[in-house]
Amino acid sequence: MVGQKEIEPVTYVATIEAPASSAATIAAGLEEDPTALAVMLFECGNHRVEVSAHYAEAPDRERLTRMIHSVAGENGLGALRIEPLPPKNWVMEAEKLRRPVRAGRFPVHGRHDRGKVPPRRFTLEIDAGLAFGTAHHATTRGCLLALDRLAKRACPRHVVDIGTGTGILAIAAAKVLNAHIVASDLDPVAVKVARENARENRVAQRVRVVQAAGLDHPELRRVRAGLLFANILLRPLLDLAPPIAKVLRPGGACVLSGILDGQASRVEARFRSLGFTLDWRIRLDGWSTLVLCRRRMRKTAAD
Repeated sequence: MVGQKEIEPVTYVATIEAPASSAATIAAGLEEDPTALAVMLFECGNHRVEVSAHYAEAPDRERLTRMIHSVAGENGLGALRIEPLPPKNWVMEAEKLRRPVRAGRFPVHGRHDRGKVPPRRFTLEIDAGLAFGTAHHATTRGCLLALDRLAKRACPRHVVDIGTGTGILAIAAAKVLNAHIVASDLDPVAVKVARENARENRVAQRVRVVQAAGLDHPELRRVRAGLLFANILLRPLLDLAPPIAKVLRPGGACVLSGILDGQASRVEARFRSLGFTLDWRIRLDGWSTLVLCRRRMRKTAAD
């Protein structure tokens, strides 16, 4: 998933321009590189996107080129540029470039745009810091669109958000639903960011953020959720399918993202094997968001 990792002094940036149809795939591949500190996408117009990855040391050009070609081919790609950077807070610089964005009923903006967006009921002020999730990426936006639609037909009392990042999905759920939310993230920096964002959005009393790998926390194992978000990556989604089935009550819905369009069938098949049915699917910029419902148990004569 496109996001940011534990920060170190950034001194180099690798940049490549690509067709919009392959930019998300390239970004996902770069994000898997453990030496990349941050991966960002910027629209260039004419269905072109600039993908950039930041590094503490100069990355190997041949290795990056092979990786990019392996996931996206060579057609339509610009030249790979690797350049040194002057010392700057690149997270802050990236925040300045982010404009307010809307997903369904949720306008989303950063602190730097406070005052430019009306402070309405569903307005979300989200500062990413070193965490992932601002609604500029298709995976987060898809989850918000799914929440907007789900909230119009059901009001679950308990919500779980796995890999919460900035806390944006948990905060949005607290604003649109009369529910208690437990959100988790493995990264202590993300936990801190999510808690701060919950306070800024005045929902801290209903959003509990814990540090945990997936659902490995006592509060998460106890809850019987009517709605669950997991905006993570393919492998963790497949591995977490059984615990998700235990936490989600029959009739409840889970919103899964961080999935490239070509990976969606694997995730759907995995969850179908555990008693889920696909409700609907949202496709945005090469990424899929799946909304699956856990089937209700059938009553037997003994019941």
